[in-house]
Amino acid sequence: MKTLVILAHPNLAQSTANRAWADALAQQPERYTVHELYRRYPDRRIDIATEQALVDTHAAFVLQFPVYWFNCPPLLKQWLDDVLTHGWAYGSRATALAGKKAGIAVSLGAPAADYRADGAVGCAVAEALRPFELTLRYCHAAWQPPFHWHGIDSNAAYDDTTRAAVAQSAQDYLVHLARYYP
Repeated sequence: MKTLVILAHPNLAQSTANRAWADALAQQPERYTVHELYRRYPDRRIDIATEQALVDTHAAFVLQFPVYWFNCPPLLKQWLDDVLTHGWAYGSRATALAGKKAGIAVSLGAPAADYRADGAVGCAVAEALRPFELTLRYCHAAWQPPFHWHGIDSNAAYDDTTRAAVAQSAQDYLVHLARYYP
């Protein structure tokens, strides 16, 4: 079965890393289903039954998004709140996510050096984004190591070096997925 990548980027057309990752995933449709939340729900009205059925028909899922203030974009937060319902995702009778591989893939605008105890953020990426791990573990999903890429500062020039780094990040993402979501 395939891996579902739930992509939440409010402006994917203007994205660099997340768009490159989505394009790389699209080259392997037999392995990955890319589900763009902002394209599917421009009105922000999430069809819970459809989303749950989509998760049910995949062996694993990854939440892919750019980090916004140590969190995800609003529509993904709404997706988590609406779709991960009691009785389906969690609770004494819930089995939908039990043992299903799940994780996150994120792009960060801040450099890696900022995500250290002595850096500007003051902790590692995994620690900053631990609520995602806690949520998925609470739903009994099989949490996988996160993929993260420290990429583009919005004030930086988009040049050949940056293009090469983004292309490499897409290849690194595919390697990560192949390792943890075979």
